[in-house]
Amino acid sequence: MNIVNKLTIRHLKENKRRTLVTIIGVIISVAMLTAVATLAVSFMDLMKRQTIANEGEWHVLYQDVNKNQLDAIKNDESTKKVVPSRDLGYAHLEGSQNENKPYLFVKEYSTEGFKQYPIELSQGRLPQAANEVVISEGIKNNAKVDYKIGQQITLDIGDRFMKDEEASDIVLDQTSSLTFMDDQLNEVLKMKGTETFTIVGVIKRPTWEPAWAPGYTIITYLDESRIGVYDAVNATVVLKKVNNSLYNHAQDLAKKNKIESISFNNNLLRYYGVTNNDGLSRTLFSLSAIIMAVIIIGSVSLIYNAFAISVSERSRHLGMLASVGATKRQKRNSVFFEGVVIGLISIPIGIISGLVGIGITFFFINSIIQGALGVTEKLIVSVTPLSILVSCVVSMITIFISTYLPAIKASKISAIDAIRQTTDVKLTGKAVKTSKFIRKIFGIEAEIGLKNLKRNKRRYKATVFSLVISIVLFLAVSFFTANLKKSLELSQDGVNYDIQVSKDGEITETEDRLMKSMAALNDVTEYSLIKSFGLSSWIDKASVADELVDNSMSEDGKFSYFIHLYALDAKSLQTYAKMIGVDYEQLSIDTGNVSGIVIDTIPYQDMGTGKYVETKAIHKEIGQTLDLYYGDRESGEEKLINKIKIAALTDQFPMGIYPAGLGGLDVIVSDQVMNQLVDKKMTDDIYSRLYLKSSAPMKTQGEIEDMKEGNMYVHNLYQARQQEEQMIMLMSVFTYGFILLITAISIANIFNTISTSISLRKREFAMLKSVGMTPKGFNKMINYESIFYGIKSLLYGLPISIIIMYLIHRALMNSFSYGFTLPWMSILYVIAAVFIIVSSAMLYSSAKVKKENIIDALKQESI
Repeated sequence: MNIVNKLTIRHLKENKRRTLVTIIGVIISVAMLTAVATLAVSFMDLMKRQTIANEGEWHVLYQDVNKNQLDAIKNDESTKKVVPSRDLGYAHLEGSQNENKPYLFVKEYSTEGFKQYPIELSQGRLPQAANEVVISEGIKNNAKVDYKIGQQITLDIGDRFMKDEEASDIVLDQTSSLTFMDDQLNEVLKMKGTETFTIVGVIKRPTWEPAWAPGYTIITYLDESRIGVYDAVNATVVLKKVNNSLYNHAQDLAKKNKIESISFNNNLLRYYGVTNNDGLSRTLFSLSAIIMAVIIIGSVSLIYNAFAISVSERSRHLGMLASVGATKRQKRNSVFFEGVVIGLISIPIGIISGLVGIGITFFFINSIIQGALGVTEKLIVSVTPLSILVSCVVSMITIFISTYLPAIKASKISAIDAIRQTTDVKLTGKAVKTSKFIRKIFGIEAEIGLKNLKRNKRRYKATVFSLVISIVLFLAVSFFTANLKKSLELSQDGVNYDIQVSKDGEITETEDRLMKSMAALNDVTEYSLIKSFGLSSWIDKASVADELVDNSMSEDGKFSYFIHLYALDAKSLQTYAKMIGVDYEQLSIDTGNVSGIVIDTIPYQDMGTGKYVETKAIHKEIGQTLDLYYGDRESGEEKLINKIKIAALTDQFPMGIYPAGLGGLDVIVSDQVMNQLVDKKMTDDIYSRLYLKSSAPMKTQGEIEDMKEGNMYVHNLYQARQQEEQMIMLMSVFTYGFILLITAISIANIFNTISTSISLRKREFAMLKSVGMTPKGFNKMINYESIFYGIKSLLYGLPISIIIMYLIHRALMNSFSYGFTLPWMSILYVIAAVFIIVSSAMLYSSAKVKKENIIDALKQESI
């Protein structure tokens, strides 16, 4: 080690506090980068594993392939594993007591398929031959058909087709619920053959079977060796490498081998960061670039401030080296060596701290997310070489920049100037001039505080820069996470209940009592009884949705809207009215008005662009009215039946109600209003539905089916609701974790910057005390400095944050469409937090300075 480096090490040891503060600053910065990268990677890994647990692991599906095509897929260089399967079709389930699920759905899997898909055996064993089968436990628990292991069943198997001539050639699958028309089954089975199976086991209901599927899944064995040349099977492929090229490669393979149907597991692929949606791809790329830029700038500011605030100390040391003959190169190398020493200490500790911090966080939140929604997978700290490499490289580059700039400056000034530090503080009357109003309004303490800031602009700017970065970090990340959650909610189906019990036509008193008995079952946690009725209304051009303005209007310039009129039971309507902030009494007819709540903000997916859009369904004001028309079946004419007053406008949906879509409107009313609007001739067009949330959905469904009458239909959607809530819950964990992490880093950044700045001003404070400044005056000066820091940082931080938030919004608009709104609550929190944190940091740091002896502080040369 040369003499200059030895002197550098000695200088670091002599200035222990400044060295420690610099090291802590770098550690925090590296920990932030590591934690953010690890949080994002770990979250994506969790979603990947949870999707595999729910739906099985596969990437590409080639449908209806023959043996030669199957061999070509197996021999493809990108294929890791191929799982052949086949949907044999449907068979009638004799004796089924569930009218909505009258079939058995027979599926074949190879041995590999039993491993690759989430098939959970509860009794017996898995099939090992083509004449063996495992059945779903729902057949016994739900359909009340008690098959035994070892029993033989003979099934006539066929495909489902609708009776309508227009759709008679469309094959229905498990994603299509049972179809009815005028209370009659509107589909038939076209038989393909008869098979006899021996039951060898019972499986739990497959997670990939939709709750509304009309058939109970039973699975038999597919012997690959017996697949004929002309037999058609489905080939599910797991790829060796998952990247964006897989789409083109799969399409080329399909084209080369004349495979007509191909699909991709986009639910899983998106968590690999892979998508064939150009809009989504642009969204992900833009968002990643913006967020990474914000985080890297925050990291740079944190490390740079740790060095920049003490530039004067370092410059003085370098001036001393120059006075004894050190060259420019030696001075620069001294500073670089200091950066290397600090980096070698800080970077490993920072990476470990980031990983440990995320690990501790995951330990506490795993039990919460698993207990709340039954997520089977845990958050695991996922470390990738890329995330660690990015943290290291960014930190090293930042340390290099932070050391290089002061080194270049120090190498250019003379030794005497560096030692005297005449370049750090250049005072002129104009430079420190303050307004006369400052002293008149706030006193001399405020004037001294402002002059102190102007006197050493470099230190002042470094502190303000640190505050600005903290403001931008918090607002950008909070806006990003809030919009990420909103985007997720827009792309979901909006299932907010577990079980639906429906009936066509007006319900009788007996049926009403029966539905209330269902709602009173032990496991039911929430219910809503809703009557719905279809009407129409003519809306003038100025009030229709923006997307419909260019569509065809009537001759008088009006657009026909379909009105979904919903009457909620009294308890549910009271809860809903309270939720949206409207007086429940307004919704009764006792006020003399027929009033309702209009849901005027709706989400929908634009089929043309693929975007998820949030828009105004109608442009109306509270207090305005809608004309309601009823289409008479006999005459075919519309007649005006009444007007309804708009009591409230909202974007909140009650349980069980879905968005009406463009050209439609959901109107929520009371039972009284519904009864006044609908006369006896219209009662056949009323649909009654009971929506339930249950702590044990399958058990509740069984109890309801034991109670229901013949013309009631039960649909269980708990799985769809659970999956949607899991997604939103997990996204919330990620977003709030992200915000808390950035908030903690921002506060640490501010405290670190201000405490270092105050420590470097010990001599200055000692001088002020020596000329008579009282403790009270000193506190006032510190308070005013805090205010000046806060105001200055907000003047820069808020506009920059708004620009970044708008850029984030524009990036999201590649896949979504909704208005840009500023997060006013977050902005208010930031304004309050800046003054609180700055004041706390200033007071904390100055409290330590107060304890210093004036003479010792004036003599002190280092910290």
